Amino acid sequence: MDEQLNWHSEGSQLTLAGVLTRDTLAPLWAQRETSMKQIDTIDVSALEHVDSAGLALLIHLRQIAQRQGQTPAFTGVTDKLQSLITLYNLQQIIASRP
Repeated sequence: MDEQLNWHSEGSQLTLAGVLTRDTLAPLWAQRETSMKQIDTIDVSALEHVDSAGLALLIHLRQIAQRQGQTPAFTGVTDKLQSLITLYNLQQIIASRP
């Protein structure tokens, strides 16, 4: 299986696609500061799989945005991702917007 993570920003939205796991997150981690400039929405609808390391990166991306004066919302949270968020009791941190 070809697992990879892709991302791009358009306007104030960062869109993530593919697989966000410990094995795929390094390139985004390396570009996290520049990728989050002026971002107020993180679209996760195209993520196929997220593990706990990927979830930790989502929290970190939110923190970067907050340091820049933004409070990002997450859009496109799938049922699987919502289950992971609930399992770790992160509903207040990863607030989703429909």
